[in-house]
Amino acid sequence: MNVPNQLTLARLVLTVIFVAVLTVEFPLSHSLALIIFVVAAVTDFLDGYLARKHNLITSFGKLMDPLADKVMMCAGFVMLTELHLIPAWVVVAILAREFLVTGLRLVASADGHVLAAEGLGKHKTTWQIITIIYFLVYLASDEAVFSWLGFFFGWWFTGVAVLGRILIAVSLILTVVSGLSYLWKNRKLLTDW
Repeated sequence: MNVPNQLTLARLVLTVIFVAVLTVEFPLSHSLALIIFVVAAVTDFLDGYLARKHNLITSFGKLMDPLADKVMMCAGFVMLTELHLIPAWVVVAILAREFLVTGLRLVASADGHVLAAEGLGKHKTTWQIITIIYFLVYLASDEAVFSWLGFFFGWWFTGVAVLGRILIAVSLILTVVSGLSYLWKNRKLLTDW
């Protein structure tokens, strides 16, 4: 297994640890969750970069990289909903898009095709990562390790409502638009309705 694929699998493991850390409250759990999520997000960038740079693109990577992204993003949004920071209906819309795209990939796979991630989907993932990190920084700013963030950047969090809602809106719009675009571009897979 090459390094990019190992990084993809590492992202899945980090996601499980991230969920466990946010589920079990303990001192500095939010700070640790932030660090774990940022490391997982970095693996998302690195696996694709290394695969393209060293021509290590595999069918496994084309399938598992976007799937690992979806698991990481969905876990982040579900946990933030659990912490009452993001409305549940937003997460339902995000999950619906992810299931739709995964379903299309399964249909394509059954026909012997692998559908790789697209540019708009990558923008969607980037904004979702930014949104989740914003809220994790907000949570961590109340803990000793990152308390300086609240002191220096407290205006960012003044009413998580303003910037947070803007980030949620951008993520949601890109999620819906990229999902519809993906569906439209691959509509031939559904021609046998």
